[in-house]
Amino acid sequence: MTTRRNFLKNITAAGAGMVAVGAHPDILSDGSVQPAQFNMSGYAAPKLETVRIGFVGLGNRGSGAVRRIANIEGIEIKALCDKIPEKVAASQKVLADSGLAEARSYAGSENAWKDLCADPNLDLVYICTPWDFHTPMAVTAMLAGKHAATEVPAATTLDECWQLVETSEKTRKHCMMLENCCYDFFELLTLNMVRNGLFGDLVHVEGAYIHDLLDSNLSKTAYSDMWRLKENIGRNGNLYPTHGLGPIAQCLDINRGDRMDYLVSMQSLDFNMGPKARLLAADDDFWNGYVGRPYRGNMNNSLIKTVKGRTMLIQHDVSSPRPYSRLHIVSGSKAYAQKYPEPGRIALGHDWISEAEMKDLEEKYTTPLVRHVGEIAKKIGGHGGMDFIMDWRLMDCLRNGLPLDQDVYDAALWSSIAPLSEKSVAKRSASIKVPDFTRGNWQTNRPVDLTLEGGATTGVRAH
Repeated sequence: MTTRRNFLKNITAAGAGMVAVGAHPDILSDGSVQPAQFNMSGYAAPKLETVRIGFVGLGNRGSGAVRRIANIEGIEIKALCDKIPEKVAASQKVLADSGLAEARSYAGSENAWKDLCADPNLDLVYICTPWDFHTPMAVTAMLAGKHAATEVPAATTLDECWQLVETSEKTRKHCMMLENCCYDFFELLTLNMVRNGLFGDLVHVEGAYIHDLLDSNLSKTAYSDMWRLKENIGRNGNLYPTHGLGPIAQCLDINRGDRMDYLVSMQSLDFNMGPKARLLAADDDFWNGYVGRPYRGNMNNSLIKTVKGRTMLIQHDVSSPRPYSRLHIVSGSKAYAQKYPEPGRIALGHDWISEAEMKDLEEKYTTPLVRHVGEIAKKIGGHGGMDFIMDWRLMDCLRNGLPLDQDVYDAALWSSIAPLSEKSVAKRSASIKVPDFTRGNWQTNRPVDLTLEGGATTGVRAH
């Protein structure tokens, strides 16, 4: 039977010049691989005086992005796409209320996004759809000559990860995964502390996505076509790793001085989703079709060893009654940081430093990016402002021809933890080799630039 995901994968591979699915080296092979067609890490695309954007998917994340980006100068929102026309109309109203010109509408069809990607008046396609559309849309956009920015995860299979890498290298178009948590305030603070030696040698880091989504996942209306529930059926692994992983991967300079070597993953049984489905079915026959399904277990723990000997713990739990947490733990030979429970705290030994000492460190290590746009970001919003910082930084990099903070190798690697963890869980937590999507270039790639040098020219509408 042809599944929706296989259908999308097949139409993606059929794109002009695409490498066929399955043509990549097996991730367990220790043989050599072909060098990259072109190294996209540190790549500066030609400057765009005005960034012309098309949005695909105007649900919660997409409509929020339209509202935020409407505040950024030097951009034009040229196209809006959703299969539901009313959502396009709602975002058109946002543009009108912001004093911006009406965008071209693409709506009413599952395939309307293809026409948007073909629009010659776009520079960037901004993708906010269910997970299994991310790679097909990003690949199609790049093959059509556009940069692609996609919500997380950028891919759901290893083949899709390689498709993103190869397409970006071939077209020399950026493919950025919109990992907003890399732009949260404490995460940027700890990254700058790491860069300036406060932690000494990093030893261990932790990240997570712990978010009680039980009621939302088992809802008819929270997610279109209940797509998120369906992702949690028949897949046992760390399905949504990137929120916790992105910031700590940057602290370790993963893909830019170190790389992930191997992974082991362990999953609990399901103790909540199945019982919730049975409870709902007692009052509504609709849910009978979801009783007895193979739901993913509550808690996944994935451990990663890097080539330089550091360890990473990534957790995932969206069905237990727990407070929200991304963990964000950075442990070094000289200092320790932990964000959850909030606020973030620092220790230089056995005890946490004082509030006054913390304020001194914040003053010393706050990044130029936060100093430049942090306060206005808090006013405009998006998870406390980190979403706007991400959007502003992306637009400023494109307008000034600067390398992006997150490149296609980050998108592929961070997303690959989901299928890799599934493989490990299925093999009783066996060790699984992590692919090197940079194909050796991690040894010379430069770390993410925190200086704003050459940029910071993009204005924000007055608030």
